Amino acid sequence: MTSTKTKAKQTTAPAPERGPVRSSEPVSLPEPSRLQEPTRLQEPIRFLEDRFDCAQACVECARACALRASCMDPDGPKVRQLARRMGLMCAEVCDATCLVLDGQHPRGEAGIRVQVEWCRSVCRECADVFDRCPGAQAGARACRACAQACTDFLATLLPV
Repeated sequence: MTSTKTKAKQTTAPAPERGPVRSSEPVSLPEPSRLQEPTRLQEPIRFLEDRFDCAQACVECARACALRASCMDPDGPKVRQLARRMGLMCAEVCDATCLVLDGQHPRGEAGIRVQVEWCRSVCRECADVFDRCPGAQAGARACRACAQACTDFLATLLPV
């Protein structure tokens, strides 16, 4: 028995020549402000993250306001009556805003902007009212956090 082996002809390409490692030309680095500009991919991601953060803050604010309002006597002093009404209104507005941001009530960008601006305004007003009521500081903090999340989200929307 004879075995025949065929060998493939092996060819190797010549290695590319590498230039000198050091260059006599100065290296120009991008300006620091250019390094922090968002890329095209980061902009939609930031939009979605801020939208989610805003919706989450609205949920937390609605919960805190509803809890605070339920603890206040409707026949108590006027400042507590006002805080109770504002707490209920803030909870409703935050809940509606969350539904809009969640896409359950689809609206265009203008409709979203109006809803979020309204939520921010009501949250700020509610926080100011809660500040005047002893024991309502947690509700005031939740309202301010929601208003800030609304502001952050509004910054990602296209200017009017």
